[in-house]
Amino acid sequence: MRSTMNRARRTAVAVVAAAALPLGLAACSSDDDSDDRSESSESSESSDNGDNGTDESGDTDEAPSEEDTSGDMAAEPFGPACAAVPPDGAGSFDGMAQDPVATAAGNNPELSTLVSAVEAAGLGDTLNSTENLTVFAPVNAAFAEIPEEDLDGLLADPDALGGVLTYHVVGERLAPEDLARSSFETLQGGTVTVSGEGESWQVDDASVVCGNVQTANATVYLIDGVLMPQG
Repeated sequence: MRSTMNRARRTAVAVVAAAALPLGLAACSSDDDSDDRSESSESSESSDNGDNGTDESGDTDEAPSEEDTSGDMAAEPFGPACAAVPPDGAGSFDGMAQDPVATAAGNNPELSTLVSAVEAAGLGDTLNSTENLTVFAPVNAAFAEIPEEDLDGLLADPDALGGVLTYHVVGERLAPEDLARSSFETLQGGTVTVSGEGESWQVDDASVVCGNVQTANATVYLIDGVLMPQG
């Protein structure tokens, strides 16, 4: 009887163990699947972060957009007389930028009378070899306003002519925004007065008709009058 009961107990244990085995295997399989899903999710997140250019710190690897440097670039020449400047060649804006100021002016047909005056005063080499100048350059029509007798007398007097011409030259390069400082000492020793704003400027009694023209060593403002030193 006892033997029979023992055999029944062992049979029951075996049945319970056999029943529990699939449940244990299912639990292990569930844990494995969960781990696989977790690893797959981590891999997917890592892949997504890589595609989006985001590293662990949250920073992006995207190339920065090109900075707007237009504020650091020189303004274009401005004024109604700029239309008369040749579009190409040595007398164009690009051509003038390659040469020192006296040479550059010699290539611009609007400044031929000024160039003749510079040569008569013997100032060509000085203007070409001096760095960082601003030249208020009278156009041909400005010289035409001077009575012929007076102009001929001025051209025949190198000292007086040199004083007039150097009164048109400032010993620094002035960008358009610098003109608002109003008063500038010239190489002649006198002071020119500038007034205005934007693209409209007066230099003493003359108007800027084409401003901010660049040469290799100077910034040029073409004006419609010849400036005369005071005193």
